[in-house]
Amino acid sequence: MREFRYERPSTVAEAISAVAGDPDADFLAGGTTEVDLMKDGVFHPDLLVDITRLPLRGVRKNGTMLQVGALTTMEELAADRTLIERAPFVREALLLGASTQLRNMATIGGNLLQRTRCRYFRDPAVPACNKREPGSGCEAVASVARMHAILGASRDCIALHASDLAVALVALDAVVHLQSEDGERTVPLTQFYLMPGDTPNRENVLRHGELITAIDLPLPPEGIRSTYLKVRDRASYEFALTSAAVALTMDGSVITEARIAMGGVGTIPWRGFEAEEVLRNAPATPDAFRSAAEGMIHDPYVVPGTAFKVELAKRTLVRALTEVTS
Repeated sequence: MREFRYERPSTVAEAISAVAGDPDADFLAGGTTEVDLMKDGVFHPDLLVDITRLPLRGVRKNGTMLQVGALTTMEELAADRTLIERAPFVREALLLGASTQLRNMATIGGNLLQRTRCRYFRDPAVPACNKREPGSGCEAVASVARMHAILGASRDCIALHASDLAVALVALDAVVHLQSEDGERTVPLTQFYLMPGDTPNRENVLRHGELITAIDLPLPPEGIRSTYLKVRDRASYEFALTSAAVALTMDGSVITEARIAMGGVGTIPWRGFEAEEVLRNAPATPDAFRSAAEGMIHDPYVVPGTAFKVELAKRTLVRALTEVTS
């Protein structure tokens, strides 16, 4: 690990100013991903600005939404009674996303910003990684690639977005609050992440020195049926091969409204707008579920190692819809 400077400011403004004033500075919260990347030799900050003592923590109900401070830990949010009662699928994503030890360290803001687990990105000995070295190529496309994306992917990058929580929050239409030296702004989470395109090194709309301060979670209507289904190689702590966040409003056996997002398949948390449209005002039947799955997983970009995910993802969504409507 390289040497770096460390600061712990006492205000949000001071923290933002410290990072904005140094192009090689970054914020430090729980550090559960950031420190790993430093150890791997992928991330080389000259300055880390510790924000853990800033007043950006806590969960507050505000009308029809929960406002979650960015420094709230995953465990703290998972324990919130309103979340448990109104959006249990978000809690399921939190509990399935990390071990208890990590959930007590990892922050909500940091979880949304976690980097890909692509082995080629995380190994500096691999010369070809457009995400790490723009223009160098993508080693994963021509090598062993199993834990990689099939949606939003291309020959330039097939790195998978790793967050379980982000999948559930994308389905929920969460909104991110950002603050910089230029002021504050809000961005819907569905617009926060960037497709790799020809700039895989840019993963989101954050500007340098801009800080996530809070996340708004709209509360679904009471009586909504929801689940977060995660398919993985082993039942213990593991990243998703495929996952599905599903929240349905029903009138008898008819689905009147649907919110769907999937993980383990996309370069970003993948919202299923096409699948939602298929299910809207449709009966809860196996045929409708399969049609929704076909709408969800279309035009995939696959390499030999990821081809299996096309059918697995469809079956994952069908199973989640079946469970939540049974």
